[in-house]
Amino acid sequence: MVYSISRFLSLLIFKIVFRLEVHGQKNIPEKGGFILAGNHVSYLDPVAVGVACPRETDFMARHDLFSKRFLSWWLPRVRAFPVKRDSPDASALKEAIRRLRRGRGLVMFPEGSRRDGPDGTSAGPQPGIGFIAVKADVPVIPAFVKGTERALPRGAKFIFPAKVSVYFGKQIHIEKGVSYQSVAKIVMDNIKIIDTKGEIKNDRNKI
Repeated sequence: MVYSISRFLSLLIFKIVFRLEVHGQKNIPEKGGFILAGNHVSYLDPVAVGVACPRETDFMARHDLFSKRFLSWWLPRVRAFPVKRDSPDASALKEAIRRLRRGRGLVMFPEGSRRDGPDGTSAGPQPGIGFIAVKADVPVIPAFVKGTERALPRGAKFIFPAKVSVYFGKQIHIEKGVSYQSVAKIVMDNIKIIDTKGEIKNDRNKI
């Protein structure tokens, strides 16, 4: 109930305040587990990707958020689970794989956190997404979010009514033998292709 209400209200806000546009929804599989891998420039990104997806999704959230009174109650009820970002978190990886094998969708950000560089760059993608995708044997769908960096910029205390768009790229199917770091890099490269070219393709891709 909490998940359904939260999703409905979030979608309503994104439609009215941010004039949400979604492209490439046909790239989301109709059944089975899948990973939505997006760029991360704002705290709004997880919500934007989640409401743009036609299927319900689970989320990995920074572990310290679960220490806050309201969030510790709310986050588990909207299908979020904690992950430590400063060190390998075996329990979070196992939980992600377990949920994917049960046919759930999982929202992830390969960069781990919002881009911190002055030019919007980050330290690069983390291999965790490669490990999870290979072990769970699910497709990865790259997602590019545009506009959230204006709707809620880094350090801002208020939201702004900027237009937000979410683009879902073609499915990436991971073949055995590819290193986890290579998978992470290829996923980020696919996100950048959507960013620079705005291409949305419905065919499938294997790596």
